[in-house]
Amino acid sequence: MANFQWPWQYEFPPFFTLQPNLETRKKQLAAWCDLVLAYHKHHKLFSLDLKEAQSSPLFNNSKINRKLSTDSICTILEELSNKGNIEWTDKTKTRCLVMWRTPEEWGDLIYRWASSNAMTNTVCTLYELAHGDNTKQEDFVGLEDWLLKRALRALEKQRKAELMSFGNSEGVKFF
Repeated sequence: MANFQWPWQYEFPPFFTLQPNLETRKKQLAAWCDLVLAYHKHHKLFSLDLKEAQSSPLFNNSKINRKLSTDSICTILEELSNKGNIEWTDKTKTRCLVMWRTPEEWGDLIYRWASSNAMTNTVCTLYELAHGDNTKQEDFVGLEDWLLKRALRALEKQRKAELMSFGNSEGVKFF
């Protein structure tokens, strides 16, 4: 995997302190939100633990000896939550699921793959979709089960797919 390209702000020490000026803060939060999503997308990460976040390279630039405070990380995560890019997994807001693409966007990618590979009117397992040889080059390879199912449910709502269970396996039929 190629090295992650940090934005210019990441080398700018004031970036690691949320600014009091509302206009500046608004731009700063937008830049942090973009960075969090780009970082998770690049590394194919789908969750974030608040306890571990502050020591992560994402929020801790050891090169310039700056790290974002836990309160600032929470502010950024709330902004991402308001935008629909994260979902808290607990009431105390210590862990969240990160969605750099919406389930509908993932569903569209999966359906395009199914259509272009003549998979309509056939059934494939969820494992084949997320880990199969035929999907190795696709963006959705390695997609975590919870997000894969949400993407497929989005396709169900559009009447493009149907989720099914058989024995201990789950699958999907594309239309």
